[in-house]
Amino acid sequence: MRRFIVTMIVFAIAAFAADISGNWKGTAEGPQGALERSFVFKVDGTKLTGETTSEMLGKSTIADGKVDGDNISFSITASMGGNELKLNYKGKATGNEIQLTSEMSGGPGGQPITWHLKKQ
Repeated sequence: MRRFIVTMIVFAIAAFAADISGNWKGTAEGPQGALERSFVFKVDGTKLTGETTSEMLGKSTIADGKVDGDNISFSITASMGGNELKLNYKGKATGNEIQLTSEMSGGPGGQPITWHLKKQ
């Protein structure tokens, strides 16, 4: 009985989570000016997968993706100038919008970039 109640609570929480599956277009202001990136999110329970594409970094696969209510997190590995870099994203979905922050992992750093996504 206890297991049943816990299972029902988990399903209830998942039902109230934002539905982020689908296509999204993101914009951000980077150190070199305006940036654009498209995202295709696929959600299976608490697992987030998909891909993202930008003119500067090309296409990348979403890895380590998680959905926790309205909060999401994932990483991508991209190639820039022959060097691989890992970018970590985290943010919150609200209706048809997501606000994400991206940071470079293990590099010289720089300022985090704030992305504003709209569902397409």
